[in-house]
Amino acid sequence: MQNKTPIVVGLGELLWDVFPNTKKAGGAPINFVYHATSLGARGYAVSAVGDDELGHEILTELKQNSINGIIATTQFPTGKVLVKLTNGMPEYEIVENVAWDHIPVTDEALAVLKQADAVCFGTLALRHPESRENILKMLEYANPDALKFYDVNLRQNYYSADLIDTLLKHANVFKINIDEMTVIRPLLGLTGSDEEVCKELMRRYNLKYMIFTAGEKFSIIYTDDEVSYFDTPKVKVADTVGAGDSFSAAFVYSILTGKSVREAHKKAVEISAFVCTKEGAWPKYDF
Repeated sequence: MQNKTPIVVGLGELLWDVFPNTKKAGGAPINFVYHATSLGARGYAVSAVGDDELGHEILTELKQNSINGIIATTQFPTGKVLVKLTNGMPEYEIVENVAWDHIPVTDEALAVLKQADAVCFGTLALRHPESRENILKMLEYANPDALKFYDVNLRQNYYSADLIDTLLKHANVFKINIDEMTVIRPLLGLTGSDEEVCKELMRRYNLKYMIFTAGEKFSIIYTDDEVSYFDTPKVKVADTVGAGDSFSAAFVYSILTGKSVREAHKKAVEISAFVCTKEGAWPKYDF
């Protein structure tokens, strides 16, 4: 059992999810930090915003939610994603050439990464050459003993086989959903059943944990000597924005605080189901 408060870092996009009638702070790695912080971790968001009203507002959101922001201010506008919901399922239009496409390397970010117990990152934030170079550089500086959690989180056309392969080489935890699996198979030359593909990814990239989720159906977590399976709880869905990120955060926080894989998986399933019953990626924990 770990005695100290876990330090977790979300490295990547910080933005506003703009819904038809409202907007919510988000960005997958930062969503991860929000949920880990809500569970008890000390969370840091490493990203960038613009010197504009949306940027000022999102920095206020971070403070109000006890997230330590290592957020650069750039000449580019604060990121936003236009979200359309169809039967609770989100479709995204991601605005390009925004602040998080230009995340710089800072001494403050490197200092936190060197002491982090977990670092979460995804594919999207590396769509622009500047953030790609700098995020990869920061991952090189991360604590070698940290959980390096790569949620592939494919969006639009912002990915390639080379980029996914590169990020997997920086990871020791990999999370993928059933839809992303159909994309990853041909990109990485993977064949066989879903289980065989998961085990091949573990072998190829020397992963500690391989997480495979199937939305409202089930989720499976693989380790070298264990397989944990849970059906997804049936809940009344408000929307699914941020649910996967909350799953990731709950699993990582539970592992870092000494829980077994099975216990950590169960907590992840419960938290993600709760988030599905709320609107937006950062619901208040009311339990």
